[in-house]
Amino acid sequence: MIKTYYFSHEQQTVWHDVDLSQLDQLLASRESLLWIDLYDCAASELHYIGDLFQFHPLALEDCLQESPRAKLDRYDDYYFFVFHGLRYFEEAEEEDEITSIELDVFMGPNYIVTIHPVALTAVGKVARVCLKEGNYMDMGPEHLLYRIVDNMVDECFPIIERLGERIDDLEDNIFIHRGQEITEEILALKTTIILLRKVMIPQRRIFGSINGYYSFLVNEENRPYYLDLVDHMDSILDTASTYRDLINSSTETYYSIINGRTSEIITVLTIISIVMMPLTVITSFYGMNLNYLPGAGSDSFVWVLTLGMITLVGGMLMFFRYRRWI
Repeated sequence: MIKTYYFSHEQQTVWHDVDLSQLDQLLASRESLLWIDLYDCAASELHYIGDLFQFHPLALEDCLQESPRAKLDRYDDYYFFVFHGLRYFEEAEEEDEITSIELDVFMGPNYIVTIHPVALTAVGKVARVCLKEGNYMDMGPEHLLYRIVDNMVDECFPIIERLGERIDDLEDNIFIHRGQEITEEILALKTTIILLRKVMIPQRRIFGSINGYYSFLVNEENRPYYLDLVDHMDSILDTASTYRDLINSSTETYYSIINGRTSEIITVLTIISIVMMPLTVITSFYGMNLNYLPGAGSDSFVWVLTLGMITLVGGMLMFFRYRRWI
């Protein structure tokens, strides 16, 4: 599906679903802006747009296949970006609870083309605002790009907040519960944080400035917006790093508790075995039914033998207690 938005600087108006056959006229004004949004599109639609703007075949190929990480490619008169948004499904059973959705962007002097496999909330929010007012598109394509990416980054904050709540619950539960549920929660949290960092770190490098210079053209009036965007990314990455350390610490604590409980169980079983060993020897010895054994002919000797075994067990337990083994 192809959607188009055209902002006329002269009329200060945004037009929807413009005729792309008049592309030269639409791009004639350097102060106007054309936004083409493609989602759930066929290869023929993508190549149609690529032929209109003469995009490089390698960039179009990247749009047709999933790229593992964010990147920026520079061409003669346009830039090609690859970003990733996140979708979080905590109750997902048959699929991962967090997945990434690729967003490909071509940005020229007065146009921007966005390509994504499914509808993105971040893009939809910007489109709705653009249809009502032209402020976003009046500040150039890099400002429109900022608005889209900023929405994608803002969607990470609820994920971060929820991860913090789950980590707090995990820290409480490891002292109460044990078993497969705790292990699965630890693995799920680790996987989620790894993917979050995998998405954010490369995007942070794209928007990070070196000595005040960006890796792509940014107008002076838009630089404060990108500084704010980078600050949000740094906040997310710092929090994710903290959560990663907390999960690693919780994992070590959990397995220490498990090992401690296992040691206690082994200690109890060992003591029971040691206590039963002499009793087993005595009962086996008198179970041979030999007449010449001490007390074999006395009916009351069984009580004496029982009392002796109880005394033996009590003495062993007192000795274990004295040595602080129990």
